[in-house]
Amino acid sequence: MRWVIRVGLGLVVLVVLGAGLLAMIPAERVAALIATEFEASTGRKLTLTGEVTPRLWPSLGVTTGPVSIANADWAEDDAPLFAAEGLSVGISLGALFGGEVQLTGLTAQNPAITLERSADGRENWVFAPAEADAGTVPPAATGLTLDRATITGGSLRFVDRQADLAIALDGLDVELSVPEMSGPFTLAASGLADGHPLSLDLEGGVFSAFLAGRVVPLTVDLAAGDASIGFDGRGGIAPLTAEGALVADLSDLPALGAILGRTLARPGPGLGQERLAVTGQLTLDDSGAVYLRGASIQADGNQITGDLDLRPGEARPKLAANLAAGPIALAGGDDGAGAETGGGWSKAAIDVSALAALDAEISLATPSIDLGGLQLGETRVQITLDRARAVIDLVQVSAYGGAVGGDFVLNGRGGLSVGGRLRLAGLEMQPLLSDLAGVDRLVSKGDLEVEFLGVGSSLAAIMASLEGQGSFELGKGEVRGADIVAMLQTLDPSYVGEDQKTAFDGLAGTFTIAGGVLSNSDLKLVAPSLTAAGAGEVGLGDRTLDYGLRPTALAAADGTGGVMVPLRITGPWAAPRYQLDLEAIAREKMEAELKAAAADAEARLKDEVEQRLKDELGLSLTPDPVADPLDNLVDDPLDPSALDAVSPSPESVLEDEARKALEAILNGN
Repeated sequence: MRWVIRVGLGLVVLVVLGAGLLAMIPAERVAALIATEFEASTGRKLTLTGEVTPRLWPSLGVTTGPVSIANADWAEDDAPLFAAEGLSVGISLGALFGGEVQLTGLTAQNPAITLERSADGRENWVFAPAEADAGTVPPAATGLTLDRATITGGSLRFVDRQADLAIALDGLDVELSVPEMSGPFTLAASGLADGHPLSLDLEGGVFSAFLAGRVVPLTVDLAAGDASIGFDGRGGIAPLTAEGALVADLSDLPALGAILGRTLARPGPGLGQERLAVTGQLTLDDSGAVYLRGASIQADGNQITGDLDLRPGEARPKLAANLAAGPIALAGGDDGAGAETGGGWSKAAIDVSALAALDAEISLATPSIDLGGLQLGETRVQITLDRARAVIDLVQVSAYGGAVGGDFVLNGRGGLSVGGRLRLAGLEMQPLLSDLAGVDRLVSKGDLEVEFLGVGSSLAAIMASLEGQGSFELGKGEVRGADIVAMLQTLDPSYVGEDQKTAFDGLAGTFTIAGGVLSNSDLKLVAPSLTAAGAGEVGLGDRTLDYGLRPTALAAADGTGGVMVPLRITGPWAAPRYQLDLEAIAREKMEAELKAAAADAEARLKDEVEQRLKDELGLSLTPDPVADPLDNLVDDPLDPSALDAVSPSPESVLEDEARKALEAILNGN
């Protein structure tokens, strides 16, 4: 029985003590303190609505109703800077017995945070102290400390009207610890950005100085998806500035893009598809410009070093970079497109959305570039990116034993188009065509000039739409796979195969490109025992040939004689078919015989007319170069009987006799 009484008395004592503690908690004073200190430190009004009630559990403190922080007076968004369903405020019991109010915790339930940057660069989270100039640093709030501030289930909306972007974060859980206003602080946050998980851990120096906009020591670790960014240096938030060492793993660009309010696609092979890491000394100044010195960039297996400057632009940031690299490999794996197209061009969609993220001026030097289909040697290029259109100026490019000059354009404005003006000098054709199109039959060194333009969302679509023009000139070499001289000598088209070839001293021509089809009509080939002219089409889109050659073999020194048999080359690039055009031979022979027959008929007709005129009229069609022409028609031009003999006129007689003679010839008489 005694223990029951003791328990009851204990409960009574606890109730009395609790009631006493509740009576001691100055709820209204706590609310007023929070509002007053906040407004004094920031110049913004903090509004607490509803009843402020004291509590004992789970910690000593007070609970408020809805709370809000006023937005900047210039803000276009009507929402407050901060709005929460309520605050839970913890109070130090020891300080309370000493007559002071010391906050040990502050929790906001389901807050909504609205951040905004105006078109002229003003930021609504930059606070100006009440009754003080913007550049004045407020004194530390001596009556307010905060062991821990917590946000649960929050959301954040950031609208940057200067950069035309919007960022949305949901499911925010944030914990800010400030043991002393004049001491260090920590911040930990987690949430979702467009479905991508993110986390932030920050440690800073003097909180009051940081809150006032001063630069303090900072360590930041940010993670978004599989990407992470680490910073160790110093920085401030009013304005946003930083200086220190940067270590970043940017392998998950889509997740980072969600935080930045941008759509960032995963790069292609060699550009960071599997790994993209950046280190260097970072500086962020009060204009929003970012400078990275001594940068080291790891993009898959490629290593790039240099300096980068990223400055704000009118519509998008602008990057200036001077970079040097080791050997660069941009070759990708098989995406399966080749199997679908029977060895044709890839139908995989080409994503160039990253071109719209910024403008750029980039200088790059590298000892070699492997493009997957093409191999380049020592290369220096200047890349200019303006409104999603990249122009690559080939300052110095060594390739296939020669040099490549000109420019290449990649245009992502409203779709994808590619174009360029290229000059290839002294390039080895066999390795070039083998890497470019899988064709290794042409062995020579030559020059090529080409202008081209293609449109489409895949390589196959671009090749099928190509338009352009150009010219080529090759030196001494050979065409492998066919012995054209032997074909002409034997009229046998079977002289094809790996061990067959046709040597030549020179090859030249011009061409046009329309609808993905290259057309040529002036090919000239000169060889020791062969000359040839050619015309036809090369299907760049469907990788086919339909080309005719008119080779003449074993001609005399003056170009006469020899054997000429038209040759037709058709079929796919990988396995062309060679056919002697016997139909053309027959057609040309028939045309020659018709011309000879017509000439013979004309001669026979002339002879027949002359003979009949001579036999029947005593006239001759052969003029005397000395006598008057009329003397050939009559013996005596003054004799009227002679004129009667040719009545009605000499012309009629000639026409009539010519008609009769032609009829006799055609009838076989």
